[in-house]
Amino acid sequence: MLREAERQTPEMVRATYAETYREMRSAGYTAVGEFHYLGLEEAHAAFEAAQKAEVKLVLLLTAYAHGGLERFRQESVADYLGQLEALRAQGVRVGVAPHSVRACPADWLEEVGRYAAAERLPLHIHADEQPREIEECVAEHGIRPIELLARTGCLGAHTTVVHATHANEGELELLAQARARVCICPTTEANLGDGYAPITALQAHGLRLCIGSDSNVRIDPLEELRELDGIARRAQRRRDVVSIDSLLQIGSREGAAALGLEEWPEVAVDLDHRSLRGVDEKHVRDALVSGCSADVFAG
Repeated sequence: MLREAERQTPEMVRATYAETYREMRSAGYTAVGEFHYLGLEEAHAAFEAAQKAEVKLVLLLTAYAHGGLERFRQESVADYLGQLEALRAQGVRVGVAPHSVRACPADWLEEVGRYAAAERLPLHIHADEQPREIEECVAEHGIRPIELLARTGCLGAHTTVVHATHANEGELELLAQARARVCICPTTEANLGDGYAPITALQAHGLRLCIGSDSNVRIDPLEELRELDGIARRAQRRRDVVSIDSLLQIGSREGAAALGLEEWPEVAVDLDHRSLRGVDEKHVRDALVSGCSADVFAG
C-alpha cells in the first residue's frame, strides 16, 4: 500500500480517483469522506475527480507529524492548518483529520481540536483500531487513545472516531458524553484481522454509528451493513439486534451527518433486479440489507 501511495501523482489521482468514485457512485455511495494522505496538489486532484464522477466530496485532509511516508507529513501543525485553509479558499468542502494518536503528538491534537471546534468542521480520527496502538499510547501518554482525544479537546458532537474496535467501557462513556460518532468499517476490519466492532457496547452507550468503505477491499455499502448486523447477531446469539431502519440510517443519514452534510444525492433501487424478484414492495428495505449486493442500485 505504501509503495502504491509513494508513486501517486496529481495526474494519477485525478484519473484513478474518478474511476473509483464512479464505482462508488454506482454502488450506492453518493457522498464520500475522502481520508486523504497524499499532499495538497493531490487533494485538489481528488476534488476534481469527485466533481467529474458527480460524487459529493468532503476532503478529510490528514494531519501527519511522524510515521508513514514522508509525503504524508506536514512540517508543523501550522503548515497543516494552512493547507486546510488553502483548500477551503478554493471552495473545497473539508474536514479535519488528525490521522491517529500515533501520527499526531498531543500538541498537534490540541491545535487541530481547537480549529475544528472554532470552524465547526467535522473531525475524523482513527482510534483503538489495534491493541498495539493502545499499548503504545499508554506507554507514551499514560492513557488510552480515546482518553487522549478527550484530554486534548478532540472529542465533540462533530467528532467521528474511526473503528474504536478495542475501546473499553470508559472510552465508550467518553464518546457518549461528547455525543461523538463511531465509523465502523466491517469488511476492512475483517480483512486486516483487527477484531469485531463492539456493536452491543456501542448500542448500550447510545452511540451514533456510520459505516466506512476504508481500504476499498470491497465497495458495497450493503455488505458493510450486513457484516455489522452479523457481528451484532453473533455477539448476542440472536437475530434482530439492530433494526432494519437503524441499519439504513447508519448507511445514509448518519454517514452524511458525520461529514457535516445536511443533504446528499439520492440513490435509486432497481426493483426488477434478480435479488428482488418476488419480494413484496413492503419488504424491499429488509431484502436490501438481508440479501442484496451493490449492483441492485440503478445507475
